[in-house]
Amino acid sequence: MQRWEKAGIVVLVFLFVALPVTLHGWPASLAGHVFMALLLASGLSLVWWRTHPRLVAVLGGSLWFAAALFGQDTWLPETALAIMAGLAAVAALAWTGRAAWLAALCLGVYLYLFWLVLPPTSPVAVVMFSVPGFAAGTVLRLRDEAGDQLARRGRELEEERELFAQIALRHERARIASELHDIIGHAISVMVIQAAAGQRLVGQDPARAQQAFTAIAESARQGRKDLHRLVELLGGTAVGGPDLTLIEEVVTRAARSGLDVSCRFEGDRDGVAVAAAHIAFRVVQESLTNALRHAPGAAVRVLVNGSGRGLTVRVENDRSEQERLNLSGTGRGLIGLRERVQELDGQLLAGPTPHGGWLVEATLPS
Repeated sequence: MQRWEKAGIVVLVFLFVALPVTLHGWPASLAGHVFMALLLASGLSLVWWRTHPRLVAVLGGSLWFAAALFGQDTWLPETALAIMAGLAAVAALAWTGRAAWLAALCLGVYLYLFWLVLPPTSPVAVVMFSVPGFAAGTVLRLRDEAGDQLARRGRELEEERELFAQIALRHERARIASELHDIIGHAISVMVIQAAAGQRLVGQDPARAQQAFTAIAESARQGRKDLHRLVELLGGTAVGGPDLTLIEEVVTRAARSGLDVSCRFEGDRDGVAVAAAHIAFRVVQESLTNALRHAPGAAVRVLVNGSGRGLTVRVENDRSEQERLNLSGTGRGLIGLRERVQELDGQLLAGPTPHGGWLVEATLPS
């Protein structure tokens, strides 16, 4: 395509310059020959306007001006001023920003000097064959700049979309990992503790050993049920949202497994958002799991306080007088809880109490 464009420029230069001069009479003087050579060279420089626009604007304009100096007594076809229009358009395309304004100023000075040295020609013709070309080049340049800006913004938006997709994927993976930690960690902790108790009691107290094995089976069934619910949620199946009754269930199961735990509800239990109820349940579940692991035999108190301003969940256990079980966690339980609480613009506090126990308190917006 550019090859045909260059060929067209060459043809137009000869049609607008060489042909009219030939029909009028080719100049016989040396100055006339130099004038025609410089004029043709100025027009032919437009062939490289795409690749070297600044060079074309400066070199082509200089050749045009030099031709005007040599052609004081040589006839100039007004069609040759089309070269000036092309050079003005290239000058508008060559510079951007503040440099474009400077180029416009330089073009104005150039046209004035050009008109002074040009053989008698109407200034209107000089303006008509330069200013519209510069304006057209400016419009074309602004259009290309807008297109480039839109393309660049499109690429930035695509990069941002990919980044957000990666962040969303990592967030979803972290959420799934936290859910699995809560489900599996609690179930396994109960099963391990009850299995250890059952081993000690199987020869001494078969009835209590049977209770321990029953607790293991119940914990396994509940863990499987929770996993099944999580799989359904991930698969897009509509599952009923959790409420605060789940806290009662997990406290009841923990009590049956041998944990000395009590639970008290205060305030309004209705109208709690599903997300807040789910996080509250996970806070209690994780706290009871940690109490089973690190404070065997210690009393645990659960307090759930609902009010118009929010929901507060408080789980506190006393200091354990028994030997601590050799059950190590992943270290992600409280970290994951804090992240999920903060996602709801809540706050989670966890730490030792003055009496040697442990306290976990979550404040969630209603």
